[in-house]
Amino acid sequence: MKFSVLVAILSEKFEEKAIDVAREAGAAGVTIMDARGIGAAEKKTFFGLTYEGAQSVLIFILEKKLSLSVMKALRDQLKLREHSEGIVFTVPLEHIAGIDLGQIQQFEERIKDEI
Repeated sequence: MKFSVLVAILSEKFEEKAIDVAREAGAAGVTIMDARGIGAAEKKTFFGLTYEGAQSVLIFILEKKLSLSVMKALRDQLKLREHSEGIVFTVPLEHIAGIDLGQIQQFEERIKDEI
């Protein structure tokens, strides 16, 4: 079974919705990290204070086919093509240790249903 890492870097205001969308698309667990980023646009200042919007980094370990479905669901439901408040990408995963056996069984059942 092949796995991928799906990474979603989003404006913090999309965090909960992104988790819900990913779960509806078949993702189980997620690791959430707080982040800051520097984009191409100049930062907003207010009375000399610079505002940096908060971001969330969501990391999913998914079966390869499932990762593409989850990525497309995030892209479409969060409307990432219409604004630049997030990015979603996948990275192939070569080696893995410590994944929950229940999650592997879910992946296997999903594959059996597709066959």
